[in-house]
Amino acid sequence: MSFRLRLLNRALKLFEKPHLARAEPFRLRRSFERKARLFFRPPGGSRFRDDLLADAGREIPALWALSRDVDGDPAKGMILYFHGGGFVFGSPRTHRAMLARLSGLVGLPACLPRYRLAPEHPFPGAFADAVGAYRSILDRGVPANRIFLGGDSAGGGLAFSLLAAIRANGLPMPAAVFAFSPMLDFTFSGASFRENAARDVVLPASRASELAKLYLRDAPPEDPRASPLFADLAGACPAWLAAGDTEILLDDSRRMAQKLRAGGVDTALTIERDHPHVWPMFHDFLPEAEATLGELAQWIRQRSGKRGDS
Repeated sequence: MSFRLRLLNRALKLFEKPHLARAEPFRLRRSFERKARLFFRPPGGSRFRDDLLADAGREIPALWALSRDVDGDPAKGMILYFHGGGFVFGSPRTHRAMLARLSGLVGLPACLPRYRLAPEHPFPGAFADAVGAYRSILDRGVPANRIFLGGDSAGGGLAFSLLAAIRANGLPMPAAVFAFSPMLDFTFSGASFRENAARDVVLPASRASELAKLYLRDAPPEDPRASPLFADLAGACPAWLAAGDTEILLDDSRRMAQKLRAGGVDTALTIERDHPHVWPMFHDFLPEAEATLGELAQWIRQRSGKRGDS
């Protein structure tokens, strides 16, 4: 473990976890946007552009993130990425630096939809926007087998819920799916949710039921559109998951990997010791974050025909 990782874990536990435990959603949004501007810096020369993804008469705002030397043509391959934030905060802006870095590592542009957030837009708003974003990308002529779905935390759950909907509705299957510390089970039934409650340096387990209520309202937590751990994913595209061993969401990734493998899905699971929730966000500070992004990039390149480093 690097000195920087030890320092980050201590800072997160002292400052970020208490903040997440008490702040109301709109304050969380403002503070996360501000912290992202201060702490998450994109690589030099990164390019960003706004877009609107149209589906069934709706327009879903989105942000494209590209490394300096990446071809912006999504038809040659792209990442469709859903940001985290418990379905109540976060945005493409908070995650654009990490995706610009990943764009450079894999040589592909990344599209981050601005899906609707609770409490103003409860379930299934975010899910509907994820499906709409995928359909819009397909309508633009991007081959499904050149689309890589991704996400972190709640966004990782969205990526897998979208994958289940793609399978159930007979839509063309994407190339692969990946997720950092995904939230996949709104019943919070994994053993790690209890066993790691004190060890997790970011997520306060005590807040989970409140945030779930804001998003789900009266919808059942087992609904696979919200909790893809309960979805049928047999025969889906290859999957890659990463989580830290002290996270309350650790067992979401473990159980999903087990489920996918039982369904014949080529699945890679990375569990890192003492890594905080969605640590790749700290790619410009944390050597472990850069290492994980590099591992993921190699996995993606193997499935996209790209072998060179950027």
